[in-house]
Amino acid sequence: MTDHVSAGAPPGLPAPAPHGTSALPEGTYDGAVVLVTGGGTGLGKAIAAEFARLGADLVIASRKEERLKAARDELAGLGGRVAAVPCDIRDPDRVAEVFDAAQDAYGLPDVLVNNAAANFPVPAEDMSPNAWRSVVDITLTGTFFMTREFARRHLTAGTPGSVINIGASYAWTGGPGFAHSAAAKAGVHSLVESLAVEWGPYGIQVNGLVPGLMPHEDMTADIRENLDRATTAATAAEGGESDSRRRELSSRQPALRVGAPRELGWAATFLASPYARFITGHTLVVDGANWQRRGLVSPEMVTVREQLGRGPFGR
Repeated sequence: MTDHVSAGAPPGLPAPAPHGTSALPEGTYDGAVVLVTGGGTGLGKAIAAEFARLGADLVIASRKEERLKAARDELAGLGGRVAAVPCDIRDPDRVAEVFDAAQDAYGLPDVLVNNAAANFPVPAEDMSPNAWRSVVDITLTGTFFMTREFARRHLTAGTPGSVINIGASYAWTGGPGFAHSAAAKAGVHSLVESLAVEWGPYGIQVNGLVPGLMPHEDMTADIRENLDRATTAATAAEGGESDSRRRELSSRQPALRVGAPRELGWAATFLASPYARFITGHTLVVDGANWQRRGLVSPEMVTVREQLGRGPFGR
């Protein structure tokens, strides 16, 4: 029997280009202003970094001020100027203040990346009204408020712009255990297709971008715990926690590797670039074909409650 790592094993998709390289010509975003919500950590920061490498001035927004300063200092070393603005995107008045701050600092943002979202696993029957409202208000309503403010200012100024909404593949498939987030992301996907048509005549692009599994420091505790639980046995058997964990996660992907956050950043810089002007109303999935994966035989059904380690409802 041959081992997976032997010479005859499938190689999977090739590794991405090195960290610090860019997918577009140097200076593609010189003079442009890019606003990224949730830009203080994780995938939002990774997206912001790729715009910065290409010359953009950045405005990063987040509810958590303590994360913004560190991110601002890190991103400022990559090229353009960086402003950090605290914001609760659920409040349209605060949203307007973010755009005011961006315009005062660098000018009206040319690109808006709606990355901010909320999520946590919970069986639907256990979900409180507040849990539902919190996730939907941040993920869907906040995205709409940001996008509306962006469009209103460009419509008034008569200038073109580009919006990128970060989505999720369970917007199409449903998300058992994540009913609130899946419903909100389905709404975000619908906004992409609706607003692209409404605002295309005015030069405003609206596209979606869906990440796959891209481990990063901002993964929520529950997701990190679930990933760790899935790799505990492999780690114990092989030693070397990070290497073992990555191998186990990679083996679960059709690409036979996880994604790198910079790969999402490269996709974002392309969608908003001069090389993608005729692309609008589209959602680009960057996940190594993971969401299309289907088994030849259906696996045993395990309820969401069991997966989350919860007993029978009401007991």
